[in-house]
Amino acid sequence: MLTNDTSPAHGPEGEVSAEAAHGQPGKSGKSRRRKPILLASAAVVLFAGGIAFGTALPDPKNSEAYTSLADEKSTVEIERDAALSSYASIKGKYDTLENGMASRESKVAAKEAEVGKADAAVKTAEAAVKAREEAVTGAEKTKAANTVGDGTWTVGSDIEPGTYRAAAAVGSTCYWGIYRSGSNGGDIIENDIPGGGRPVVTLSAGQDFNSTRCGKWEKQ
Repeated sequence: MLTNDTSPAHGPEGEVSAEAAHGQPGKSGKSRRRKPILLASAAVVLFAGGIAFGTALPDPKNSEAYTSLADEKSTVEIERDAALSSYASIKGKYDTLENGMASRESKVAAKEAEVGKADAAVKTAEAAVKAREEAVTGAEKTKAANTVGDGTWTVGSDIEPGTYRAAAAVGSTCYWGIYRSGSNGGDIIENDIPGGGRPVVTLSAGQDFNSTRCGKWEKQ
């Protein structure tokens, strides 16, 4: 007789298993429950291991490389500070020199201005001296041209016509005479032995004038 195989599963001896009788899953169900537990356990182990591994790492500040770099950094900072101090000192000296140069340049400019003024004054004085020299020279030349000494002079060619006076008091031996020009003293127009004082004569062109021991005569 054929039977319908819809009855609960039987065990090895034809008995129904407890899991099948109560509707519970078999081995596949247990396997699915174990996976989350294993994953959680692995995470705990890894976390604990990470903590242990982290606490076991050496402090980098205690390494030779770190110490060497720290010493090098300290040396560089010292050198930098020394360089900054040296720069500040040099900059201060430079500023002092620059200010001193500016002050000296200002003084030099003032001195140059004074020298320029002095040069201008000297040039003005030189021009004035030259003008006076020229004036004196001209006066002397004029005086020399208008001064007559002892001798015989032709008025109009040797001396200028005009009034002449003895430059100083004459002595008792002074003699002067006015003659017609070309007469060789033969045609006397006027003469005198003044004997002293400063005699005066008036001379015209065409006359000869003779002065003997009377000194200088100056045209007035």
